Amino acid sequence: MSTLTLRGDGGGGAVVVIGHSSPVRWAAPEGPWTEPDLHLFPQDGHRYEIVDGSLHVTPPLDDAHETVVQALIATLRAAAPEGWWVCDRLGIALGTSSLIPDVTVLRPRSSGAIWADPADVALVIEVENASSRHYDRLLKPALYADAGIPGYWRITGEHEPELHMYELGSGGYLSAKTVQGADPVKVDAPFPVRVTPSSWV
Repeated sequence: MSTLTLRGDGGGGAVVVIGHSSPVRWAAPEGPWTEPDLHLFPQDGHRYEIVDGSLHVTPPLDDAHETVVQALIATLRAAAPEGWWVCDRLGIALGTSSLIPDVTVLRPRSSGAIWADPADVALVIEVENASSRHYDRLLKPALYADAGIPGYWRITGEHEPELHMYELGSGGYLSAKTVQGADPVKVDAPFPVRVTPSSWV
């Protein structure tokens, strides 16, 4: 059984079992975490992000969460004009933070970098769950707003999804509209699209 050993400057650390192979060991950075450090982690379903140089880990999410994410992507891609990109879990480089939204919408002629430039991002979407509720409601939107990303959507409700839409204002994101139910609702940003939250589960 292999282990992932988290080690600080003193050489001690927590040990996490990650599979059946030889031991994998690495040392935590002496200073702030940076985006290259994220490549040290296994592809184990956890979401590894950096907030102001500190590591943040979200546990693997369930099938219900993935169902909503994929339904959102399908809805947006079907409506996206030529040149727009709708991506799942594309990282965004935000200075000392590196965040990974559930869905990212990129403007035409974006750079195509592995970690997107906020200037290329028109909309970020987070599908809220019990382990990320405060993160998705408070911390991540504050960082997205500071980076100047014009649109933020948050999805709540595991069995009856609600879409909460926010637009960037002078002091951060302002609530623009809440959509729920089975009747299609047309929204205009980042491009015209009809959304039907009840169809996403």
